[in-house]
Amino acid sequence: MDEFTNMSVLDLRNDSLNGPNVSSLDSPTERITKSILIVSMLVVMVSVGCTMELTKIMAHLKKPKGVGIAVVAQYGIMPLTAFCLAKAFDLTGISATVVLICGCCPAGIMSNILSLFIKGDMNLSIVMTSCSTVLAFGMMPLLLFLYCQGFEGLQEAVPYKNIALSLLSILIPCGIGILLNHYRPQYSNIITKVGLSVSLIAILLVLLTIIEAGEKILSVVVPPMLAIAFLMPMFGYFFGYIFSTAFKLKQPERRTVMMETGCQNGKLCMALIKVAFPSAVVGPLFLYPLVIILTQLLEGLLVVLLFWAYQSWQQRKNKVGYEAGHPEVC
Repeated sequence: MDEFTNMSVLDLRNDSLNGPNVSSLDSPTERITKSILIVSMLVVMVSVGCTMELTKIMAHLKKPKGVGIAVVAQYGIMPLTAFCLAKAFDLTGISATVVLICGCCPAGIMSNILSLFIKGDMNLSIVMTSCSTVLAFGMMPLLLFLYCQGFEGLQEAVPYKNIALSLLSILIPCGIGILLNHYRPQYSNIITKVGLSVSLIAILLVLLTIIEAGEKILSVVVPPMLAIAFLMPMFGYFFGYIFSTAFKLKQPERRTVMMETGCQNGKLCMALIKVAFPSAVVGPLFLYPLVIILTQLLEGLLVVLLFWAYQSWQQRKNKVGYEAGHPEVC
């Protein structure tokens, strides 16, 4: 289930740090954590579906201006950002390739959750995530070929199975939510509120899992790559919003494009790195997508907090203005 539900603590605790060859025997705690994450993500995506309407989904598909802009932002801004940052920090070889792989991945479930928090257009969010995931079948090999200059063996290693599973993990639970919203709309608000609460639990579990391995990750990822991991989501959020504003999308759509652009599917990135390179070549850099997941999550949550603060300020401002115009209510 995307980047949230495939975080094995065993992967993070691989003492040898030689690559993806880790033990397949999960501890009871890890199995429980994984199960909680899987169930929570199913609940979250069903709740996301409950905010969607078939008529609005069809409207986006019939007039795909927003989807087109979002996809161009996803596959235009992020790969170019990754390429420029790799050049700016003078990365070479496998380090530059890993950064480029992260930049070429489509959006994942995290973008849908963050869009829900900032009251984005959830119909556009799911349609865009689905479209970018489908397009990943062709765009990832093409972009990696262009930016990596035909890195040997990379195009053949694109994890098509993982891409398909990621797409199903989005569409199936969202489809259930859409049907619930269509046939039992009275339950939609309750399910959405439950989904928001559960998503906070899932985010907390992800943060704890990554933080637990933080010392080990920091010990193997060089400072320039840490700087890129910090800057790449930030540029994605910023330019995604600017790009959608330039094409005069509505505010909820702009916020959605912002999140969809800045959030990469870290699980797909890790899968591609694992299957593309032998452990002797990639070494500990297979952990790098976890750094990207952490930075885009923390920066995304910062955007959410700023949005909530702005909304609260607007509500207070409107209340003061209303009371000033209606002194009899004071």
